[in-house]
Amino acid sequence: MTGDRVLARNTLLNFAGQLLPAIAAFIAVPILVRAIGLTRFGILTLVWTAVGYFSLFDFGIGRALTHAIATRLGAVPSEGVAHSDREHHVEDMAAVTWTALFVLLILGMVGGLIVFVATPTLVARVLNIPAEMQPEARSAFYILSLALPLTLLTLGLRGVLEAFQDFGVATALRLPLAVLSYFAPIAVLPFSHDLIPIVGSLFVARLLGLLLHLWACARRYAFMRRPTTARASLLGPLLGFGGWMTVSNVVSPLMVNLDRFMVGALLPMASVAYYTTPYEAVAKIWLIPAALLGVLFPAFAAAFAGASDRTAILLDRGVRVTIVAVFPICLAVVALAHEGMGLWIGSDFSKQSAPLMQWLAVGVFINSAAQVAFTALQGTGRPDQTAKLHLIEFPLYAAAVWLLARAYGLTGVAIAWDLRVTVDAILLFALVAKQVPSARARLVTSYRAVTVAVALMIGAALMQTSATRVAAFVAGLIVFAGLTWTTLIRIDERDLLKRWLKGLTARGGFAESA
Repeated sequence: MTGDRVLARNTLLNFAGQLLPAIAAFIAVPILVRAIGLTRFGILTLVWTAVGYFSLFDFGIGRALTHAIATRLGAVPSEGVAHSDREHHVEDMAAVTWTALFVLLILGMVGGLIVFVATPTLVARVLNIPAEMQPEARSAFYILSLALPLTLLTLGLRGVLEAFQDFGVATALRLPLAVLSYFAPIAVLPFSHDLIPIVGSLFVARLLGLLLHLWACARRYAFMRRPTTARASLLGPLLGFGGWMTVSNVVSPLMVNLDRFMVGALLPMASVAYYTTPYEAVAKIWLIPAALLGVLFPAFAAAFAGASDRTAILLDRGVRVTIVAVFPICLAVVALAHEGMGLWIGSDFSKQSAPLMQWLAVGVFINSAAQVAFTALQGTGRPDQTAKLHLIEFPLYAAAVWLLARAYGLTGVAIAWDLRVTVDAILLFALVAKQVPSARARLVTSYRAVTVAVALMIGAALMQTSATRVAAFVAGLIVFAGLTWTTLIRIDERDLLKRWLKGLTARGGFAESA
């Protein structure tokens, strides 16, 4: 479950599972806007957004289930286990899985009931929906309320697949569901432009996704076919772990969105566009660590339960891979922000937003490395530490944004964000070093690499002309490539790469001679 090849393959699969839906959205959105109009599309966008935020209704149970299964897998050796012990293990796996799924079903039904009851008020008073569109909107949100239990159960079943590192199956199921979320409404257009069948197609897609996930899990894992009942004794650990996960899942988005709301409150409204546009562009870089971290979470849980040094190895390698993968992109953003924003939106907009993009890119790089430590803490059973850290950071960050925005405008907001992610990274790595003591010596190399990388990005940001910025970008890549080969890549990893390159060369030479 924690082998290097398995994790590398699953990271690529996870990345594809995030990238392809974005491409589907890019294709589908213009078609839907032209076909159903801006008002209906606005309501459909709210439905999509609500479906995405439904994961908060699971109170972290889906992630807790992944952790519970992975921990059990890591604690039991694959060989030398008595038949009675193996039977008990299978029964325990079945019990914790069905207990979690039962809780998710109840939470989904309660959440769906809340959405159902709130829909009339939401449509009539909260949302600015024209009177003639309100009947359609109410029906759309009623259908949405029915989809909530399906969504939460699917999240739980996907958590089972991820616990076993079956990301190939999870991605094969996830991609059609994500693509259907955008193309099912398009399939309805030849018959109707009404919101009811369009949102109804999303409900059908969710139901199909749930059934396919259930079928895949029942077919792959024998314990899923074992008759059992939910155990009250398992609720405490699941709810405890999931509760702390929920705190992070709620507070973290608040911190992510706090700055732009405060910009709108403290500065001219045009400042929101100047800040949000580069932020949203740079935030796409997080797709890379997100693909890795989804795979590492169950791997951390399994390795830590096995009481081996594998946890430290995974942590060290995860940080180094993230640094190597993210730095070239962040350096390019910092060095070429002025030219890129100018080509994308215009020179006047670039003068305001390019410096912000540079500050934000540095922060994204630091935060990407810190997310590995964040995931390691949660994977090793300490989501309480990450949640408490977020609770402490939130008011301090709000105060920093308020003070620096008033003093330095938009630049002050970006500086406050960089300060928060830097302090967050320092504290997360301190906590994870305490949780996994054997990782302390390994992580020193990564700390130094992050320092050098940040210095290179700052140097590129200080350049004043396009030529010097391009030169700084090229020089930064060369310096970091040397640092990567001599320091970030271990001796055994260099030997492995050399053998791999020799193999490629040999096959290439054979093909040429043939």
